[in-house]
Amino acid sequence: MADRIEKNSPQEKRVFIGAGALGIFFLALDLWTKWYIVTRFKLYESIPVLPPVLNFTSVRNYGAAWSILSGKGWLLLCFALVTAAGLIWFFRKLCEGCRERYFAMMLLFSGIIGNSLDRCFRGAVVDFIHVHWKNVWHYPVFNIADIAICCGVGIFVLSNLLRKSDKEKDSGQDK
Repeated sequence: MADRIEKNSPQEKRVFIGAGALGIFFLALDLWTKWYIVTRFKLYESIPVLPPVLNFTSVRNYGAAWSILSGKGWLLLCFALVTAAGLIWFFRKLCEGCRERYFAMMLLFSGIIGNSLDRCFRGAVVDFIHVHWKNVWHYPVFNIADIAICCGVGIFVLSNLLRKSDKEKDSGQDK
């Protein structure tokens, strides 16, 4: 258990504060970039940033990723709030004392909050990062909150694949 953080220890507090700071940074960056796009871009306006692969394009997403459940913002908001509540309620259980999982959960939480605030106050999520290859291939437009969510999920999944849980360690010692 040497590589795990003990509950309520000074180390856990430091990791929690660091992870929280990262989450706040991503939330602030998400809110600021969306504000910038809404106030400086016309809807569907596109400006090349790194031609031919990256534009900033102002769009609104009334659904989830790839516009899934488009027009069901209330349902998506409810799902986001239940997920955020679950993250808070089961935070320590999900982290299992693994430093990287604290950061993963905070990234996930910040992304959920960022997109939920858009749904509440704008009726749709502001997306603007448009990755493409010339006019041949286009990835769906996304935002900073989406990046935080994907990174958080990715870190959490990798951590679970690469680390044994306490239960697995205990069962391995019994053999």
